[in-house]
Amino acid sequence: MNEFTSMNPNPLVQYLNKPAHEFTRSDLMRYIEDHDIEMINFRYVGWDGRLKTLNFIINSRDHLENILTSGERVDGSSLFPFVEAGSSDLYVIPKYRTAFRNPFADVPTLDLLCSFYDRNGNPLENSPEYILRKAHQSMQDKTGFTFETMGELEYYIISEEEPLYPAVNQKGYHESSPFNKYGQYRREAMRLIAQSGGQIKYGHSEVGNFSLDGKVYEQNEIEFLPTNVEDAADQIVIAKWIMRTLAYKYGVTITFAPKITVGKAGSGMHVHTRVMKDGRSVMIKDGKLSDEARKAIAGYLTLAGSLTAFGNTNPTSYFRLVPHQEAPTNICWGDRNRSVLVRVPLGWSNAKDMISDANPAESYVAKDFSEKQTVEFRAPDGSADIYLLMAGLTVAARHGFERGDALEFAAKTYVDINIFEEANKKRQEELEKLPASCMESADALFRHKAIYQKYDVFPESILDFIIAYLRKYDDKNLRKELGNDEKKILQLVTQYFHCG
Repeated sequence: MNEFTSMNPNPLVQYLNKPAHEFTRSDLMRYIEDHDIEMINFRYVGWDGRLKTLNFIINSRDHLENILTSGERVDGSSLFPFVEAGSSDLYVIPKYRTAFRNPFADVPTLDLLCSFYDRNGNPLENSPEYILRKAHQSMQDKTGFTFETMGELEYYIISEEEPLYPAVNQKGYHESSPFNKYGQYRREAMRLIAQSGGQIKYGHSEVGNFSLDGKVYEQNEIEFLPTNVEDAADQIVIAKWIMRTLAYKYGVTITFAPKITVGKAGSGMHVHTRVMKDGRSVMIKDGKLSDEARKAIAGYLTLAGSLTAFGNTNPTSYFRLVPHQEAPTNICWGDRNRSVLVRVPLGWSNAKDMISDANPAESYVAKDFSEKQTVEFRAPDGSADIYLLMAGLTVAARHGFERGDALEFAAKTYVDINIFEEANKKRQEELEKLPASCMESADALFRHKAIYQKYDVFPESILDFIIAYLRKYDDKNLRKELGNDEKKILQLVTQYFHCG
């Protein structure tokens, strides 16, 4: 067993002794035969962002090979509202690198994510997963860089209120048991996600916790490691499916909804990004943020308004994006600053030997930690279309490299202050604002259409569909109309409780 596979929690990686991106059909057939796998599940994401399922019972070796080779037909019009019923047949073709053991099946089962193909055997142009693939390819072709991302999944667990060891309202950050009640759930979810191919960084409890109508709402987070942007999207959709299914087994409700009620922490899905060259990060140079990183940031800020069309897709998203809630409203960036849209997290660029200082028995070992540096885009939430969001961020990064004045723009939009403090009101007024509704988000996407269409990445038809889809919410004045009416806000939240 090699260094890569020896501690990998994915049983397929361990058994086949190779990374998942090298899986072949014969590899999967060998694993299936050697482990008495009885069923195959094809998985694919519909317009609602949820994993769909097609079950196969394996009848013979020839039958198995046929399943893994030819894929199957599905009704595209039942999966995507932009597919017409008159020509709705689509192929779903498995992606071998995504294969994982189903952790919940009552018989041994292997699951694979699939791509959509049209009647002519071409990738479905409007498929969000294919748009992401095109976005990443165009970045590589035009800049020579690859793109890596990682998501942060914030969520609330909702359960019956109990009197023992109540948590302090809105003070749950990194709390431990017994005050944090669902740490065991979080740890089990992390283990199952990792065994299914997800590359997890860590998990912890989050700030939000409160009681409402006899229920306790406890906020937690699972954060991933940076990886190829296409794989990062795949692992998020698998993770959300695992977390919901596990919550069902626990008899509790989990929600990724952006906002539950007023005055309580909302749940975001921050996305960390880094630009890579030949497998190495280019985010740091001489201990400082590189020009490449600043150009990518300039791209994110340029398209920030329209990125909400992919990352903040229902009216409750804009109840989270309000001042003083550690959620961004101004289009700016800064170091370690949680009031900005794009944050540069604390890095390991100092020269101090912290580990031998904390552990006197350890000898100093010089180590380059620059690979750990990421840049965090803080607007998205759990309502995001994860493939379109990742595609949009990839387009934005590429656009930053193509924008001639990117470094000047980055300098102009940098802030090193708490933008919400009264003393900084003038600086706040100088900055552009994020959309405050789905309708404003649609308007921003309309303005930026040409950038997304460049190099044929986003088809115009899907952009027009999203613009029309968002405008139908007619929510431009919704925040003002509902005000702080908790009952009406909760009614709205209930409509989008299981978004994404």
